[in-house]
Amino acid sequence: MSDAQRTHPTAQERAARGRAARTRVPRSGHAEFTPAPDRPDPVTVLERQSASRLPELVPIRYGRMLESPFRFFRGAAAVMAGDLAGTPSTGLRAQLCGDAHLLNFRLLASPERRLMFDINDFDETLPGPWEWDVKRLSASLVIAGRANGFSGPERSRVVRATVRAYREAMGGFAGMRNLDVWYARIDADELYGALRAELDKRARRQVSRTLSKARTRDHLQALERLAHTVKGELRITPDPPLVVPLGDLLPDVERADLEQQLRELVDRYAKTLPADRRALLAQYRVVDMARKVVGVGSVGTRCWILLLLGRDDADPLFLQAKEAQRSVLAPFAGPDPGGNQGERVVSGQRLMQAAGDMFLGWERVEGLDGRQRDFYLRQLRDWKAIPQTDTMTPATMRLFGRLCGATLARAHARSGDRIAIAAYLGRSDIFDRALARFAESYADRNERDHRALAKAARAGRVEARSV
Repeated sequence: MSDAQRTHPTAQERAARGRAARTRVPRSGHAEFTPAPDRPDPVTVLERQSASRLPELVPIRYGRMLESPFRFFRGAAAVMAGDLAGTPSTGLRAQLCGDAHLLNFRLLASPERRLMFDINDFDETLPGPWEWDVKRLSASLVIAGRANGFSGPERSRVVRATVRAYREAMGGFAGMRNLDVWYARIDADELYGALRAELDKRARRQVSRTLSKARTRDHLQALERLAHTVKGELRITPDPPLVVPLGDLLPDVERADLEQQLRELVDRYAKTLPADRRALLAQYRVVDMARKVVGVGSVGTRCWILLLLGRDDADPLFLQAKEAQRSVLAPFAGPDPGGNQGERVVSGQRLMQAAGDMFLGWERVEGLDGRQRDFYLRQLRDWKAIPQTDTMTPATMRLFGRLCGATLARAHARSGDRIAIAAYLGRSDIFDRALARFAESYADRNERDHRALAKAARAGRVEARSV
């Protein structure tokens, strides 16, 4: 066999590899979830994460996680990463999102100003077993379905429809040329046209409003919501503790030092952008900055929003500089590539997304405490719309799950062996049904972990704050 054949096996050889994985790991074997006997206490896992975060913000994270089992699940990616490491693995790998719960699938803008449906959050991205993302997505659907009062059979149908969409989409990508896989994307308007017949009148109105609203979530809207004029100059509006302008956060000397560091961060990060985007960014100047609390799992990591202005005060650009720490998958997914964690996030996002943020880049900075930290930067908001899961019916969640499943398959097909994965999954619904059982079992475990955090809060072990 030539070196080229070893590097590039035939489609038949790749399919054989996928079918062979069934012998090692039967598809039905993914149904079981049994926590390891030495499973760490979930609160301890969260406390270890909190040790590297801003201590004054950690209680907000716990407060948000205590609101519901679903919010706990969103913040407990590290807990599930350890659990997934003990589940059966096919040995087939792809670039993972690492936190593929259903709220991380949403509407986004492409640089060409098209509204797309794609994965959004890549803080935990890393190469790993493809099935980990599918299992986290499936579990999130069951947990959200329970919150909405769905019956067991209704939740099962949602998960099976989602996994079937992943399986069938992967089968389609397996038969496509490499470039066609890379060009594949989900245009929101085209998608709405294709699915309109499957939606009832109420759902059609809701989707239409969502598409229209997404297009209003631009930098001008952000300026209206997040900034105000002070002595003739635009400044970010305080909303402590969620938004704290730099001027309110530190004494004058330290504030000036940090402000200079953040300005230098923007200048250096620009070098990670393509030349055309670098030229565009150079036409903006930084006028204000603030610390911002975002999400659930990310609360406590350092996150800054920066207001830049271009031609005039009506030409704003909001950037978000978010700290990138080690992926929660790193202890379990294989060799950690190390290096800049911001670059890890950006590289994973560029690999998995069909159309990425045009200002996505990374940099490393030294903080006031002398420690180096990695960041990635992107636009704060650009036609983004988050799904409202609490209003979903079983039918709409099933439809949304199908979109998520197909989108995840496209993302995995760009980096993983799509032919081998498709051959492993096959045409039957064995894997679909297995994942429905797994998701219910993991939702039970998640509820117990949520209660464990509540108990720790009542005992004073952790401090929780609702904001």
